[in-house]
Amino acid sequence: MTRLHEVHSNARPTAYLVGVPTAHITDAENEASLDELKRLVQTLGYDVIGRTSQRRSGTGSAFVLGEGKLTQLARLTGGGGAAAAGASIPNALNPKLKKAQLRKQAENVEDVDDSVDGENSEFPDVNGNINVNVNTAEGGNVNVRPDAVIFDLELTPSQMRNLERALGVDVLDRTGVIIEIFSRHARTRAARLQVEIAKLTYMAPRIRETGGDSGRQGSSRGASESAVELDRRKIRDRIKELKQEFESIDNEHDTRRARRSDLRTVALVGYTNAGKSSMMRAMTGSEVYVADKLFATLDTTVRPLHPQVRPQILLSDTVGFIKKLPHDLVASFKSTLDEALNASLLLFVVDSSDPSFRSQLETTREVLREVGATDVPSMLVLNKSDKLTNEEKLERQREFPDAILMSTKDPKDLQMLREKFITFFEGEMVDEEIFIPYGGQSPIGEIRSHMKVLSESYDNGGVRLMVRATRAALDRLRARYQLL
Repeated sequence: MTRLHEVHSNARPTAYLVGVPTAHITDAENEASLDELKRLVQTLGYDVIGRTSQRRSGTGSAFVLGEGKLTQLARLTGGGGAAAAGASIPNALNPKLKKAQLRKQAENVEDVDDSVDGENSEFPDVNGNINVNVNTAEGGNVNVRPDAVIFDLELTPSQMRNLERALGVDVLDRTGVIIEIFSRHARTRAARLQVEIAKLTYMAPRIRETGGDSGRQGSSRGASESAVELDRRKIRDRIKELKQEFESIDNEHDTRRARRSDLRTVALVGYTNAGKSSMMRAMTGSEVYVADKLFATLDTTVRPLHPQVRPQILLSDTVGFIKKLPHDLVASFKSTLDEALNASLLLFVVDSSDPSFRSQLETTREVLREVGATDVPSMLVLNKSDKLTNEEKLERQREFPDAILMSTKDPKDLQMLREKFITFFEGEMVDEEIFIPYGGQSPIGEIRSHMKVLSESYDNGGVRLMVRATRAALDRLRARYQLL
């Protein structure tokens, strides 16, 4: 695995980004994805000095890139190119890809362009001098070579090894960057366990590529492979321990969710940095951690709506989503996402000032489909309206007439959202009178906590309450206390 600890040094390391769009990815989508990768990499502690892209028919080749592009990139990093990796690009393909390549040649199908695309794709000249356009495009130092090259896709272990040998610098992929950010931002024990499971799962097949512990591997190939297998077995055992430990914590979460099953819950879901935590803080008056960076929140936080209403309305803040979110992380955070699955209402929060908010919304919906949260009622909030012009606000309202256009900085907008919650939940309630005779166990405290009391009166026989509640809650109360 790449040496991510280097980002902790006093001087911020530099990174160069590489996109490899395939046929179904447009140029605009590729640029948006690289913009997002830049933010991820900056969150990790790197200064981004440039980027490049090469459109390819697929990403399964040994070096991902074409030979011309790889050579240009090696000039930038000071690496030796494919020769330094000990294989030429065509010969390094796996057997299936070699057959596909030969078939393409036989059909005279022109291969993808290996040329550099766009102003941000400039590379050094033949003498190795870095072109100013590379770095000024990202605000970097024109005299700095990158410490790492970061690809906007998930690389296989062998691809990462080949690229590191060819480029002579650390090579990271999008998955590794996201997992490392998750690792640094996890605060609770549950989040740390989930992230460590995902991180170890990612690391296991890459041990051979990092060289392992050369002091233990010995001189023979057999000894080396035995050491690698030993390391992998240790990782598998560690993952098993972590899953067992997390299972006990997850059972506690299930118990807490079961206790909240009769309560009204709103789960805030959306893309990372969409403003969910700021909304949570504003709507509940709680000290929820807020930061303008990706994945600031990894732990589920549940707080009551403030000022409180009766019955209570609980808000839960969930982990943010992102495009190409590693499946291991989705699986690891399933318990966190279960808050959405078990919620009474999903509140989709998007940053309406972000040009790519539509695709971000689709990403959120796609992840929720993976965990089965498709039948939960939902509302859409177009957040950060304070960053929009009046014309943009009108455009958003025309495109999403049922959405709530608002800003968490505006108290009137927050009050409007609060009233939306109350109206939604009261829509499924009924008004009914409950008679509670004097003597015996009184459910009045429970009624005041879980139902809205509209009126009450007293007579010689007991207390009459007119309440507003769900039919299920009323039926449970009558059965428990044998009320008429």
